[in-house]
Amino acid sequence: MSDLQLEIKHLIIEALGLEDMVAADIGADLPLFGEGLGLDSVDALELGLAIQKRFGIKIDAEAKDTRQHFANVASLTAFVAARQTA
Repeated sequence: MSDLQLEIKHLIIEALGLEDMVAADIGADLPLFGEGLGLDSVDALELGLAIQKRFGIKIDAEAKDTRQHFANVASLTAFVAARQTA
């Protein structure tokens, strides 16, 4: 697991108040929404804001591919890494 992936897992736990979880509980390919981690649209907004704050990147909520970037920790890590190098 990369440092960035671990940081994103901790950010998810912290931003969403998932006190009963640790980073190891969130698999890189576990869906963040629905049957996976069970996040909802409000959680998505909070997580998006937390990511923007922590990493200083802009997230366009209306973009078609935003939902794909937030599918799981692996895709979110790839998105953040790509935006940091851009």
